[in-house]
Amino acid sequence: MVKVALVTGSSRGIGKAIALRFAKEGYNLVINGLKQEEKLLETKSQIEALGVSCLAFLGDMGDYDKVKELFQLSKKHFGSLDVLVNNAGISYVGLLTDMTLEDWNRVITTNLTSLYNCCSLAIPDMVNRKSGKIINISSVWGNIGASCEVAYSASKGGMNSFTKALAKELAPSNIQVNAIACGAIDTEMNHFLTDEDLLQLTEEIPTGRLGQANEVADLVYQLSQNNQYLTGQIIGLDGGWV
Repeated sequence: MVKVALVTGSSRGIGKAIALRFAKEGYNLVINGLKQEEKLLETKSQIEALGVSCLAFLGDMGDYDKVKELFQLSKKHFGSLDVLVNNAGISYVGLLTDMTLEDWNRVITTNLTSLYNCCSLAIPDMVNRKSGKIINISSVWGNIGASCEVAYSASKGGMNSFTKALAKELAPSNIQVNAIACGAIDTEMNHFLTDEDLLQLTEEIPTGRLGQANEVADLVYQLSQNNQYLTGQIIGLDGGWV
C-alpha cells in the first residue's frame, strides 16, 4: 500500500525539497502553500512526474477551518496519513518595539498555532492505527533566540516544547514526534541578506557554508523511517554553528 505524507508550506524552499524527497521514495503527497498558487502547482507537477499522486491545497495553516478542509480532502483522496511534516512558517526581522500586534499574531499563528491545527486533526487516525510520524521544522533560534527576531524565536521555542510534550503523549500509541532545529539554510527566507552579511554569516559557521534544502529533506526522510525509539528530540542541523 502506498504511504502518504503531508508537508505544509511546500510550494518552495525546504518544504518543496521535503515533498520531492518523499515523492522520490514512492509516497503520495499532500502539499500546501499560502498564496503562490503558480509555484504550488509547479511543485505538484514535479511530484507527479516522479510517478506518484499529489493533492495541492492553497490555504493558511493557521486557520483551523482551512486545515480541517485540507484533512477532509486528504482523507478522501488518499485515506490514512503516515507522515505529517509541519514546515509552514514565516519570519519577521525588526525590533520588537517596531512590531505591531498584527505582525506578532501573524507569526505566532502561522508558526505555532498551525501545529495545533494540523496535529489535532492528524493524531486521531494515527492513534487508531498505532502508527505515525510527526516532524516539525524548527530553528536554532528556538533554542537560543535571535536579536530582532523575537516573535520568530518565540514561535520556534514553542514548537520545540510542543514537540517534546506531544512526543511523551503519543509514545504509548507508537507515534514518534521530533523536530529539526535548522541553522542558516539557503532559501528565499534568507535572501534579504547582503553579500557582506552572507560572508560574515558563513565565517561564523564551522562548515563554512549555508545548509541546503535537500539536506533538511534527507534528515526529515530519515526521521520518518522505522526508528520507534527516537522521539521527543530537537535535532540540530546547523553545520556546528550553535
